[in-house]
Parts: sequence; structure tokens; C-alpha cells
Amino acid sequence: MIPASELSWRFESWQDQLKNAERDPAQLLSRLGLDADKLALDMDQGFPTRVPHAFVSRMRYGDPADPLLRQVLPVLSERLIAPGYSHDPLQEADATLRPGLLQKYNGRALAITTGACAVHCRYCFRRHFPYGDSGALTAKHLAELAERPDVQELILSGGDPLSLPDKILARLLDDIDALPAIRRIRLHTRLPIVIPARVTEDLKAMLADRRTSVTVVVHANHARELDADTGEALRALKQSTTALLNQSVLLAGVNDNADALINLSNDLGDLGVLPYYLHMPDAVAGTQHFAVSETRARDLIQKIRAQLPGYLVPRLVREEPGKDSKTVLL
Repeated sequence: MIPASELSWRFESWQDQLKNAERDPAQLLSRLGLDADKLALDMDQGFPTRVPHAFVSRMRYGDPADPLLRQVLPVLSERLIAPGYSHDPLQEADATLRPGLLQKYNGRALAITTGACAVHCRYCFRRHFPYGDSGALTAKHLAELAERPDVQELILSGGDPLSLPDKILARLLDDIDALPAIRRIRLHTRLPIVIPARVTEDLKAMLADRRTSVTVVVHANHARELDADTGEALRALKQSTTALLNQSVLLAGVNDNADALINLSNDLGDLGVLPYYLHMPDAVAGTQHFAVSETRARDLIQKIRAQLPGYLVPRLVREEPGKDSKTVLL
């Protein structure tokens, strides 16, 4: 078990938890009773470590193969050059309307609201994204959307939009509400999973008080990410949103077995969260050690279907540049 002295984060605000997230992989391992010298760490990171202590507290003490640790620990395998892997495998640069505003699919646009995340997942498909060219939505972005009445849904992404201060997030939501063509806001976030304290009364009121319908899509990959605090946060979010969904990424050594995926779907269902997508990992440079074959992925979905009701079975998808939608594999 993690010593009680490591639980001081429980007395911090969500902002302080965000600020005080672990940035030293060796210190992270020390907190878990592991020896950094015995693991092939990448200490000279182009993509830095960032892990909130609330997330660290759910990792298994003394286990170097812990599935939560594997998601955030920088390893030397990230330096390998693999054929077919690139900095922009989804070709998001080609879908850019303005810096920070993308349109990949008809009827929907995506806003890069911030480059900040509460946690740096090593498999992140935007780990090489030029966030410095984006920034928050401006009047020019809003004018661009106003000229596109076909865009009825705006997806808030990042980074993580819930890393924004409440005042900025509220102003952003108000500005979007003022666009008559926008009927739906979809907010993609990992913060309620890694820092459950982010789900405050103010946030709940902010999301509920909208002209547009608000769907929140959280991101959990393993059932052990859903502890009591996370469950409380997700139940609270459900009361303030039109829909609460989860998307996962299929990751070797994390959740590439049927039991892990079944347990995750069951636990999400108990919390009122519907499994939405199970993504094949994107071919992002530095992430090849997370790859799972499509054959393996299809087999896992078949096993899940044999055990769970249809509404708890996520759609297995791959995102491919230039397609009209995500490709549903099964």
C-alpha cells in the first residue's frame, strides 16, 4: 500500500492538485516503492511527465507492471523509430480551419481550448501537437463558426478543457451558447478521472445552465481508475449533463484482455456512464509499444459481447485521415 504520508493531496483544491502533479518519473517510482535504476526510463523527455497524486494513489505499490503506471511512465521504447508512426498520424493539420479550430467531420467542429492536461498519457495522439499555435477560442474563431451554419456540434478538446479556470470556461460556454446554429456541446476530458475534485458545485451548475445540450466524454482505460472519489464525481456529472460517456484506448499491457475491458464496462455502467468508443491506438511517434493488433482487438470485443448487454459494449473504432467518420471495426 502507498503510505498514508503520500495522501496529503486529499486536502488540496483541484487547482493545487493540478499544480502539484508529479513531474519526476524517478520520484513517481519512489512513491510506489520501485527502483528507477532497474527500469528503462527515458529521463530526457521531449514529452514531460505529469501525473496527479490522486491518480498515483490508485497504482499498486511495488508493481512495475501496474496498468495505471504503464500509461504515464516514460520509457526508452518511446525513442524507437517505427515504420508508419508519425507526429501527426491523423493529419489534423489538414483539417484546420484556423489554428485551434478543426473540422474533421460534417456537422461537427473541434476546438483546441488549451494545451494543458492534468495527466500526460504516454500514448497521447496529440503529444506532438503545436499547441503554441492555437490558444483559446477567440472572436475570430467564433466568427468562423457563425459563418458555418452546418456546424451544429462543437467539441471542446485540448489538452483538457476542464483544466481551464471556471471563469474562462464559463465565458467560453456562454460564447458558444450565443451561436444559434450550435445545438450541442461535447466536452472531452480526463480530469474527472485523474482529479475527481475538479467536479465542483460551480462546475455542475455551469454545465447544467446551458441553452445547448452538453455531453461529457470522460476517458478511463482500466477499472482501477474508478475509485470511490471518481465514482462520486461521475455521478455528480451525470446530474448536470445530457449524456455521460466514456472512451478508452486499447493499450498493450494496460487493458488488452477481456477481463480488464469487461470489468471497466461493468464499473462504468454502475456509475451511469455508457462505454462509447474503444479506440485502436493511433500510430503516434513514440507510442509503438502500446500497439495491439486489429485481430486481437476484434477477438476481445467478441468476448465482451458474449458477457455483457449491448449497451455496455463499446464500439471498436479506428480514426483514419480523410474519412467521413471514425471507422467502426466491430
